[in-house]
Amino acid sequence: MIAYVVRRLWQMLPTMLGVVLLVFVLFNWVGGDPAFILAGKMANAESIANIRHQLGVDEPAYVQLWIFIKQIATFDFGLSWATGEPVSHIIATRLGPSLTVLLPLTILETLLGIALALTVAFVRGSLTDRAVMIACTVGMSISILVYIIVFQYGLAYKLGLFPVQGWGASFRENLLRYATLPILIGLAVSIAPTLRLYRSFVLDEVGQDYVRTARAKGLSERRVMWVHVLRNAAIPIITHVMANLPALLIGAFLLERFFGIPGIGREVILAVERSDFPVIKAITVYVAAATMLFNLLTDLLYQAVDPRVQLA
Repeated sequence: MIAYVVRRLWQMLPTMLGVVLLVFVLFNWVGGDPAFILAGKMANAESIANIRHQLGVDEPAYVQLWIFIKQIATFDFGLSWATGEPVSHIIATRLGPSLTVLLPLTILETLLGIALALTVAFVRGSLTDRAVMIACTVGMSISILVYIIVFQYGLAYKLGLFPVQGWGASFRENLLRYATLPILIGLAVSIAPTLRLYRSFVLDEVGQDYVRTARAKGLSERRVMWVHVLRNAAIPIITHVMANLPALLIGAFLLERFFGIPGIGREVILAVERSDFPVIKAITVYVAAATMLFNLLTDLLYQAVDPRVQLA
């Protein structure tokens, strides 16, 4: 196990280097000259030259690349061009609000999706199964903007059950007061595609030989579904959940924007609008690294769920 983890971490280095080179090329050549962006339209040549010198973009390409690699290694991407705030502080302070919304949402979505998928698969082919699938299709065809507007207007503005916008200082207040409605909206949006996907995972296992053997032994249908089928369907479910985890670092930017949540998602949108390259570069690199680490964790979870899986 340890040897496998070390080998995978070592194999990540070339991939990470490729990501770094790609980000460096995109922002240094495709993204335009940052000195012109910072100097503004009325700047003269001397001001632009001073800014280029301060940013180090007047150095040779290999020097700029080495500076970028050092920034990644030290987790120090300098200051935001828009606010002057350290980029590391921006990410550290914005990550908490995003996780406050998206971690409970991911947990609820996964548990509820598994429970509903097994329940629907239990009555597969029935009128109930078809009605649920039709409802899921309708739910998937509705834009998240519609959910946000309807929930925000009805539950927050009209009924006053939740605040329309805002964010507090304590974790408890944020989770129970400000994050509740965004979590409900995210759950309403995501449960339909999740249910359809998990149902297909479960139905793929229902027709397997081990299921017929379990039934022939006299096991109840409930035990067959919730123990044997669920254990084997857990592999693709884990794949789906872990593949979505890097999105937690980016945040649900629409929810954060509409509800005034100071999370990573809203910060990314603001950084794009302001051409705040240091923030965008830092988040891009962090998401890439998190994706590779989550892929490694996925492989380890495979073996934890099913010991027959061999890590090679």
